[in-house]
Amino acid sequence: MADGGSSGLPPLEDLTHPDGIAALPPAQRGLTLDNNVMASLSIGLLVPFLLSLVISKGKKKDKVRAVTCEVGGEPGLTKRNQRFLSLVETPWEGADTLAVLFEQACKQYKNNNFLGTRELIKTETETSSDGRSFEKVTLGKYNWLTYGQALPRVENLSSGLVALGHKKGERIAIFAETRPEWILGLQACFWQSFEVVTIYASLGEDALVHSLNETEVTTVICDRKQLKKLLNMSDQFETVRHAVYMEDAGDSSQPTLTGSSGNWAVESFSNVEKLGQQSPVPANLPKPDDVAVIMYTSGSTGMPKGVMMTHGNIVATVAGVSTIIPNLSTNDTYLAYLPLAHVLELAAEVTMIAAGACIGYGSPLTLTDTSNKIKHGTKGDASELRPTLMAAVPAILDRVRDGVRKKVDGTGALVKTLFNIAYKRRVMAIEGSWFGAWGLEKMLWDTLVFKKIKLLLGGRVRGMLSGGAPLSQDTQRFINVCFGAPIGQGYGLTETCAGGTFSEWDDISVGRVGPPVPHCYIKLVNWEEGNYKVTDEPPRGEIVVGGPSVTLGYFKNQEKTDEVFKVDDRDMRWFYTGDIGQFHVDGCIEIIDRKKDIVKLQAGEYVSLGKVEAVLAGCPYVDNVMLHADPFHSNCVALIVANQAALEGWAKKAGVDYSDFADLCSKPETCKEVLASVGQVAKKGKLERFEIPTKVKLLSDPWTPESGLVTAAMKLKREAVRKAFTDDLKALYS
Repeated sequence: MADGGSSGLPPLEDLTHPDGIAALPPAQRGLTLDNNVMASLSIGLLVPFLLSLVISKGKKKDKVRAVTCEVGGEPGLTKRNQRFLSLVETPWEGADTLAVLFEQACKQYKNNNFLGTRELIKTETETSSDGRSFEKVTLGKYNWLTYGQALPRVENLSSGLVALGHKKGERIAIFAETRPEWILGLQACFWQSFEVVTIYASLGEDALVHSLNETEVTTVICDRKQLKKLLNMSDQFETVRHAVYMEDAGDSSQPTLTGSSGNWAVESFSNVEKLGQQSPVPANLPKPDDVAVIMYTSGSTGMPKGVMMTHGNIVATVAGVSTIIPNLSTNDTYLAYLPLAHVLELAAEVTMIAAGACIGYGSPLTLTDTSNKIKHGTKGDASELRPTLMAAVPAILDRVRDGVRKKVDGTGALVKTLFNIAYKRRVMAIEGSWFGAWGLEKMLWDTLVFKKIKLLLGGRVRGMLSGGAPLSQDTQRFINVCFGAPIGQGYGLTETCAGGTFSEWDDISVGRVGPPVPHCYIKLVNWEEGNYKVTDEPPRGEIVVGGPSVTLGYFKNQEKTDEVFKVDDRDMRWFYTGDIGQFHVDGCIEIIDRKKDIVKLQAGEYVSLGKVEAVLAGCPYVDNVMLHADPFHSNCVALIVANQAALEGWAKKAGVDYSDFADLCSKPETCKEVLASVGQVAKKGKLERFEIPTKVKLLSDPWTPESGLVTAAMKLKREAVRKAFTDDLKALYS
């Protein structure tokens, strides 16, 4: 398998490389007109209007998606999914732990493809015109491990870990990029009831030391890249004695032990499997209440916390999510590239396993045909795999949208006109009637305009999940239209094993995160300080999640656990999220605020930083943004990571001279242009005057997990950014 590159989520240049679709040969771009399209243009302009005469204009009556129910705990307004009278806890009878679920899936689907990895044909280095070197890979077809082949490998690896010297009661950490061995290692640990500590591959050194020492990990399963990091820091780890590294394609060299790591037992993944095959150990399967995973958060508000998840917690999420993906089956293929140390990806892959679906692994840097690491002429992972299901985060989807729009804007007037007409008609159809959204008009525009755009992700995607952060309404609708598939927003947290709410596929609204998933309750409770009450119209309040997916709390942090986890008189656990939501009439939730993001300005107005940032992210000049509000001032300011393509495009039209991108960002006329554009987006988003930044600082360097300014899930690390740009923020207020 090719090196996964930086850890965490795909770099923002991935799905839409700086050249985006423009990097494809003209015949593949899908936004140029051939003779057939030219001949169809008049039909394309006339037929939609004729169809609209026979398509109902009235909106379909709102479907009830969640109903009010009475439960224990703090008074508030509680709802559950309307399709189930009680909460679901297992996907099928008897599958009450991840070990049993995996074993039964492997036996039921033994002949089906399970885990797929692409063949690495060649790696080479290319040099750009400015002298920079780039590694490029040529990749082949996917090679598959079947479900039937996976089970004995897990059994052997499990026995091998025991033979290596790992003892019952000791913890194992997985510290690696997303790849098949990650899942095999996880399941091998469960086979002996070993607790697993999951750690982001992008976690900083201090956080890594904290996580391994706090959980007293004795064995680390890692890839070669992370092994090198561990060995170089070995004298800082108090309990680690064993390291198991995943080999890469063509890997034959042995790691060099340094420092105190000379006392470690370091073995390759395949050798540990051989050890287990030679010395088999009977399975010691876990119980539903046993801790399966201690998942360390990415530390957006300080040092990461370890969330303790039981087997029953994660299985409940699988049970709930399985009910809301229509026709989830062995016919589905899932593209896996997000970090498995994030609860979103872990829950998604375990759900695919329960359904017997194929999981094809990709890399953030090889995802599409124009990704940074892909050799020209080589298919990206999505093109080769042609997935039916994908998960993504808003930062990635925003870049997909921006890349397509950039290409459209750079085409001729006729192509741009056709695209804009098609897009507007599709939006009108979607928002006007359900039939119009998915009927004949959709087929027409998909054929004329959107077919080639779909090929960016393989052409077969039937549904996508967005999670990890709020998805803008504009991006959600754009993905709906251009890729012709529903994109469901999910809401959940590590503390609730991902699942909380999820948009149902026939819900074509935007800006909401759906009704409760069938395995949990969603309750709103009053937050008096913010003046959010369940008696408001619509009902508003802090979101509290209850049910079998709510975790045990934070590892060795009882004070914080007691603060946000509660148990009612029926022994049901509830997690207080700190997010503010409101119920719509159909029972769906909309996230409208966050308690930690509220700042009171000098004049008494309250500003929700996250809410404003979500709106400002819609500005074409903005790649990332942090709004800053100071209680000693009556206005807000903002740090903006500028979008290079958009800003350089404006500079060319405006005739602005500059030496490099950093110079362009520093020019007063550039700041003036961005501030004006931000103001327009803010007004369109109905922000109040005091919420709109009066000054901005433009930054040319992106915020990455490696820089420590965003998490692996691309969430803003507000305190880290504030500390890094203290002088700039002071200057904006001067």
